[in-house]
Amino acid sequence: MKKIYYLSTCDTCKRILNEIDAPAEFELQDIKTDAITTAQIEEMQKLSGSYESLFSKRARLYKERDLKNKNLSEEDYKALILEHYTFLKRPVIINDNEIFIGNAKKNVAAAKESIHG
Repeated sequence: MKKIYYLSTCDTCKRILNEIDAPAEFELQDIKTDAITTAQIEEMQKLSGSYESLFSKRARLYKERDLKNKNLSEEDYKALILEHYTFLKRPVIINDNEIFIGNAKKNVAAAKESIHG
C-alpha cells in the first residue's frame, strides 16, 4: 500500500507533501473530509507497533480534555483517533511495509528516502 493520511488545512502537511513529492501511485486521504476507518487505523497500528505512536499529544482537544493526567490504554488511543481526526499525528505516510508518522525532520527525510530511493 502507498498512502498518505494528511490534513488539507494544515500548512505543515502541505509543506511536507510538496517536499516529499510522492509519485502518483500514492493515494492521498484528507482525514478531515474522509474520516479514518477502523480497518485503516488497525493497519497503521500493525505497521507502527502501537496506537500511542499514532496519537498526537499536541492536539488542542488533548489539552482541553486534560488527557495528560489520565492513564490512557492502547484501546483509548485507538478510540480517540477514530473519534476525532485531530488526534492522529500527521502526516502518516505508508510506503508498502514502512510507516512514517508525524512531521519530525528525520521522519520526513526517511519517508522521502524510502519513496525516492
